Amino acid sequence: MATVKRNAKGVRRSAAAKGRANTARKAKARTSSAMDSVMAILPFTEEQLQRVFLAIILGGGVALAWFVASLAGVPAMAQQQIAGLATSAGFEVRHVSITGVDRMNELKVYNQVLGEQDRPMPLVDIEAIRADLLALSWVEDARVSRQLPDRLVIDIVERTPHAVLAKADRLVLIDPTGEELEPISQANAKGMLVITGPGARKQVAQLTELLDAAPALKPQVAKAEWIGNRRWNLTFSTDQVLALPQGKGQASSALVAFARLDGKSRLLGGKVATFDMRAPERIYMRIPGRSEKSLDVGGGS
Repeated sequence: MATVKRNAKGVRRSAAAKGRANTARKAKARTSSAMDSVMAILPFTEEQLQRVFLAIILGGGVALAWFVASLAGVPAMAQQQIAGLATSAGFEVRHVSITGVDRMNELKVYNQVLGEQDRPMPLVDIEAIRADLLALSWVEDARVSRQLPDRLVIDIVERTPHAVLAKADRLVLIDPTGEELEPISQANAKGMLVITGPGARKQVAQLTELLDAAPALKPQVAKAEWIGNRRWNLTFSTDQVLALPQGKGQASSALVAFARLDGKSRLLGGKVATFDMRAPERIYMRIPGRSEKSLDVGGGS
């Protein structure tokens, strides 16, 4: 009788163990199936995920090492140790990706980051690189980031060429704010607005705003001369000159009035060589070989 009871307990224990094993297998299968489903949804390969996990683990280890070393008062030593660990794990600059470069020489950007080659990622000074890039004449803005394990990504925002500034010895390409970009040849400057006159570069933004007030005339302005550090003379593609009055508001009103008159009477392309609007409410017109005539801007003559 006792022998039968012991065997019964053993059978029950065996059955319970088998049940637990079956349950574990089913749970593992469900977990594997769920993980497979998640892997299928995520836009990463298994190799890429492994690299991400490695980066997280290394980053955590680096942060912990830095914290402990800082508490011990040896941050410089810790930095070198961290750099060594990062290099050993392949976390150093081996590639540089540059985007946003269209008009400027891309080599100038590469030259600014050449010294970062083979540098451990923890030692890369992102803000210092950005400051060096912003010093380039063509660069309006720059974004620098690390792409682990071994790539620096640089996104450049270029300045927009707007006009040509005529200096005493050369022509210089400038943006709408007057920022100088690079020298330009006479041939390449053909068809672009040419700005001249002492102090004209500082007035480029004001000139842009002025021309925007008369969009119909803006494409026809070939040259703008800053006169006496106080006002503009505009030369159109027809070689006719418009003398504008001093003052931002007065110049804008005069240019709009001239655009209105040109729309009605086709002043541009005619015999008049110079239009002088420096006198309030009147326009004086000079025709070569004839006496000067005046016209009331309000419509009278």
